[in-house]
Amino acid sequence: MKKIVILFVLMFSVLQIKAQTSIFNSLLQAHVTDKGIVNYKSFKTDEDKLDSYISYLQKTSPDNLWSENKKRAFWINAYNAYTIKLILDNYPIASIIDIKQKGKTAWKISFAKVGGKTYTLDYIEHKILRDQLFDPKIHVGVNCASGSCPKLGNKAFTESNIEAELTQLMKDFINDTTKNKMSRKKVQVSEIFNWFKGDFTKNGTLIDYLNKYSEIEIKSNAKVTYLKYDWALNGK
Repeated sequence: MKKIVILFVLMFSVLQIKAQTSIFNSLLQAHVTDKGIVNYKSFKTDEDKLDSYISYLQKTSPDNLWSENKKRAFWINAYNAYTIKLILDNYPIASIIDIKQKGKTAWKISFAKVGGKTYTLDYIEHKILRDQLFDPKIHVGVNCASGSCPKLGNKAFTESNIEAELTQLMKDFINDTTKNKMSRKKVQVSEIFNWFKGDFTKNGTLIDYLNKYSEIEIKSNAKVTYLKYDWALNGK
């Protein structure tokens, strides 16, 4: 009997996760273009649905039995949902860096409630995703709502799609000439590859990492410089 109850609880949990992730997925599909441009004005009209998803996050803690991909998908979705919520709460706004509370930037405000605990966006990104669920592709999953940020994918992450989706987002980012400029002998890349260089060079050089996704084969001795970051809102 006990095993049946446990099985029922697990099945109910899986169904709930799928249902709630579907809500977030439908919002991204409706208000984010294939190029990652967010229509925050129209998103505002669906804010009650976003609040419903956030209500689910507030009551849900990742289970220790979850796979790393399932946990990674959950936390990246949470990060992006709360970032969008923060923008909507302050909309219209020119840039996320204009948001400050008591002198704290958007990433250091404690407002993201997950499983009964309150986090900052920085904590989710650095202490949970980077420290506990490391994958360099996390940097194209979490979205900073800015022009130079890797595009916000218009699909919610799931346990089954996260590896393929992050891989495609990394390919799109590295080969997007508005974000990174590649040639055989010289590359001008996003500051993300500078700020988090250690994440991309754990198994080789930065050029090695870029070549995994670049459509142009970069020479190992290519000159690397970093582009100025555009913090303008990633919206219409």
